Amino acid sequence: WFLYYAYGSNLLQERLLLRNPSASLCALARLQDFKLEFGHHQGRTSSVWHGGTATIVQSPGDEVWGIVWKMNASNLSSLDKQEGVEDGIYGPIEVNVHTQAGKVLTCRSYQMKDYVCGPPSPQYKKVICMGAEQNGLPTDYQKKLEAIETNNYAGPVPIMEEIEAAIKAKKIKSA
Repeated sequence: WFLYYAYGSNLLQERLLLRNPSASLCALARLQDFKLEFGHHQGRTSSVWHGGTATIVQSPGDEVWGIVWKMNASNLSSLDKQEGVEDGIYGPIEVNVHTQAGKVLTCRSYQMKDYVCGPPSPQYKKVICMGAEQNGLPTDYQKKLEAIETNNYAGPVPIMEEIEAAIKAKKIKSA
């Protein structure tokens, strides 16, 4: 198994489990001296999300909150694929994050390569905010996420429909 640090759409359990069924919640954690940004790889809008997607950039004094997922090594290739590693969109990096219990964990995460800053679609932002709420990230950090400007894209986002269907299915199961 390995530890994966998620800070974007994979904060939402249903999103991650679509492609990576082994993921289980390990901890909430903070990545020091990085900040969250949104961008388009080589200036191209994400065809999945119709807007900028999240990345982390080094920024002394800032912090990014996220989730550490424990995953089976068999899901490493599906996670890389989801993150567009073979297409050179994101590159895997190793980060040391601090859990609320004060532990430092070394995790795999992803950083966008060669990007131009650009706002996310409302759908993508919604998934991130839902994930932050689902996992109880700090309230002030949630407020920061809520304040992110979007590109106001209003067309169809098939992955969003998949996620919403997964959430509905889970609600039915637990009812």
